[in-house]
Amino acid sequence: MNLSDLRPADGSKQSNNFRKGRGHASGNGKTAGYGHKGQKARSGRPRAGFEGGQNPFFRRLPKRGFRNRNTKEIITVNVSMLNRFEDGAEVTVESLMDIGIITNPKDGIKILGNGELTKKLNVKVDAFSDCAKQKIEALGGKAEVI
Repeated sequence: MNLSDLRPADGSKQSNNFRKGRGHASGNGKTAGYGHKGQKARSGRPRAGFEGGQNPFFRRLPKRGFRNRNTKEIITVNVSMLNRFEDGAEVTVESLMDIGIITNPKDGIKILGNGELTKKLNVKVDAFSDCAKQKIEALGGKAEVI
């Protein structure tokens, strides 16, 4: 292999500054990719999604439901998953990520009470269900909201 043999991977190079309308030899001369005549060949073209006065597709589709933009995406972890930790360990968001229980904490972590806990742990996360808090504290651990 020589330095002169090196090439970028197929499809990895795409130029954003392609020079349109620079003659036949460029492969994109004369009409510069806009075809012959018509509304879309002229300056002041209609905006994207305009369908010539016909009711546009996005307005024809029924709109259903409501998407709250202020909602939070809370990751839930069951108490039974915490048995992976050593007895007496401190459970935080970072330690949950290190051990592989969660990958992305998003807007917060909530511990739920599904399953059995067999180890005394000090858990520091964003929220607990009542059942989970009782199970953690029943074994002498701490459930601390951060």
